[in-house]
Amino acid sequence: MEDETFDPDLILAIFKTIWTRRSLERERNEAANAMDCEVGAGTSKKFRPTAANNHALKLSSELLRIFVSEAVQRAATIAEAEGVSKIEATHLERILPQLLLDF
Repeated sequence: MEDETFDPDLILAIFKTIWTRRSLERERNEAANAMDCEVGAGTSKKFRPTAANNHALKLSSELLRIFVSEAVQRAATIAEAEGVSKIEATHLERILPQLLLDF
């Protein structure tokens, strides 16, 4: 039986949220820069929507599943070594730096 993974539609929604925020930040920065100097007509960047194909979404979903699974396993090892049966936030905080370096 194959492990369940995150829903690709959920991952796409998360990606779209991030893309929208970055686009708005970019527009704000460009507006601030335009006030600092003269900008000729037609020099601003054209808005280009960002998209992801189905294969990229499935791959991103699988990568996130593996990342979360590894984080839980490492935190469980730390909790077990401390003699605790429940994973707490401190266990995740302790494994996070090495986990991010490994991924």
